[in-house]
Order: sequence, then structure tokens, then C-alpha cells
Amino acid sequence: MRAQAAVHFEGSSELEIREIEVAEPGPGTVLVKLRASGVCGSDRHVLDGDWQLPSPTVMGHEGAGEVVAVGAGVIDVEPGDHVILSWFYPCRRCTACLSGRAYVCTGSRSEECLLPDGTTPLSLEGEPVYPYLTAGTMSEYAVVPESAAIKVPKELPFDVASLIGCSIATGVGTVVNDAAVGAGESAVVVGAGGVGLSIIMGLQLVGANPIIAIDLNEDKLAAARELGATHTIVPGPDLAAQVAEITGGGAEYAFEAIGRVQTIESLPGLIAPGGTAVIVGLPPADAPVSFDALALAETGKRLIGTNYGSTVPGRDFPKLAALYLAGRLPVDKLISERIQLSEVNEAFEAMRRGERARSVIVF
Repeated sequence: MRAQAAVHFEGSSELEIREIEVAEPGPGTVLVKLRASGVCGSDRHVLDGDWQLPSPTVMGHEGAGEVVAVGAGVIDVEPGDHVILSWFYPCRRCTACLSGRAYVCTGSRSEECLLPDGTTPLSLEGEPVYPYLTAGTMSEYAVVPESAAIKVPKELPFDVASLIGCSIATGVGTVVNDAAVGAGESAVVVGAGGVGLSIIMGLQLVGANPIIAIDLNEDKLAAARELGATHTIVPGPDLAAQVAEITGGGAEYAFEAIGRVQTIESLPGLIAPGGTAVIVGLPPADAPVSFDALALAETGKRLIGTNYGSTVPGRDFPKLAALYLAGRLPVDKLISERIQLSEVNEAFEAMRRGERARSVIVF
């Protein structure tokens, strides 16, 4: 079938809206009609040349929609089901998957933008087109592995569901699964974009206090306060001192949600002795950071990285959906603008200017 999609061609910083061919689902795969797709910073990294992918690429990896058809052997979903797409589909067979760590699956071909059999279901004028992270959600239709299509309640709005697939799962998962922040523990979040605000929602959910948001944009700081931040900071010359004044010597947890080398390097100075710093934002490839290793060791500080908030999609997406429906996770407040597919380049320009929390494409 044919579908309108936002396609990235190597060397360009913009997307082209093109009509592509989408194959019928084969064994173990699912055809999904997309209803919403988030516009995420990970997509921007590709457009800006920070990361290299097979090209041309249908962009987007935060998506939700309705199952249209399933291939042979699919048992988890059926036509008519509403699903959230996972951008890192697990193979369900490797040691990591069998030990409950799907987020470090060694059998997935998601990062190659390929289905498990090594093929792509998309084409343009007879030539292969690659779905970003095997999701390619900036398209009217997608074909994904069964393990990447997670059934959720039909009352869950599609725009909210799309964000659960990446920013919410990453942000809340980072708090709950990786850092394991407890009630009453102090935390600071550097960057109040989509993922940073999702971390703040996670901190509010577990009862962290105080919750400090740091950003240069006053509108984003206002959003952070609405979502649970108890303090907000526009960074000055001595950010560590600003945080220490609020926390009495440094936070117990610090999260970097931008992916900038300079802000990642600032993390150890924001936490108290024995504290934990978490790298959540993804920097460009080949962008090394520097730390004083002796100081980290002598003060017992921990530095950890997180991938997808250690999310197990089949377990965590339904939980996050239930929390939203119960009024405990206000994901809809993260959406700053709902746009058409044709407006996607403007959304990326706004992101580059540091504007908007999350734009969502609504099909």
C-alpha cells in the first residue's frame, strides 16, 4: 500500500514528504495505521548529522496507532487493537531478554533500521527505504515486529500513547528503574525538554523532594513547575552553588536530559557525596566527556548511563498507560503543539531554538 511519510535523505537537514510503498506484514510482523507520532530530539540528531543511519530513512520513533493486519504466527495483537510502538524491539530470545533486560537486547536489529529477517518493509520508486529504529512513525503506516507493538486500552488518546513510547518511558523509567529514587530524596534535572519534563513527572510520581529543574528557557521552567518541580533555576556562573543552596550541599540524584558534553560534565558537581548522576540525554557520536575520576571515587559518587529508561515495553507501557488514565501521570501536559505531517520541519526548527516541550504529529 501507499503512504505519505517524512523521509530523510543523507546530507539534508530537512525532511521531504513523499509517497512510499509499505509492504504487507510477513511472518511475525504487524501492519499499523499510525495515528500520532512525537517529534523527538533523537530524530533531530539524525537530521543534523550527529548520527549516521542507512538512507533514505522514514523518521520518527515515538508512535501509536491501530493494528490493521498481522502476519503469520502473530498472537499478541489482532486487527483493531490500539498499540504503542517500541523503538527498540526485543528479540525475546537472547540472555538479556530472558533475564528481563529487554532494553539491552543483543538480538534486536532495531538500530540497523531492519526487521528481524534483515529486510525493510518500505520502498520508494523501487528502492529500499529504512524505517528509523524499525519504527518509522512519521508515516501513515508502519510494519513492525510483533514485539514492538504493545497493546494498550482503547480509551488512551493516541497523542498521549505516542509519547509513552519514548520520552515518558525513558524519563519515568530512568527515575524508577535506573536511579530507583525514593520518596523524600532530592533530585535535579538539567534540561526541561520532553525527556527532562518526563523525568520530573517520574520524580513527582515517586515523591522526590525537592525537585529542581534547570533550563535557559522560562517557558520550559514554567512547564516544569506545573509538572512537579519545586524549584527552577536559570543557570548562572556557578550552577553547583545554586543547587547546593537549595539542597544543603548537593542533590542526591542529578539527571542530564539534553545530551550536551558541557552539561554532562557538570553532573558530578551537582550531587552530594554518595549521590548518583544519570546520563539520559544522548550526545553526538564521538563526543567524549571528561571527569575527575579521583574525585568521583573519593566522594563515593556514582555515574550511570541509561538506555530507554531500562524499559521492558510489554511490561511498562501498559503500566504507564494505566497511570495516565488514573490521573497520576499528566502526559497530555507535555504536548505543546499538535501538528500535521507537513509541518514537521517547522517543529524541528522550534526544537533547535529551544522552544516547545513536545510537538506531536496527528494523522
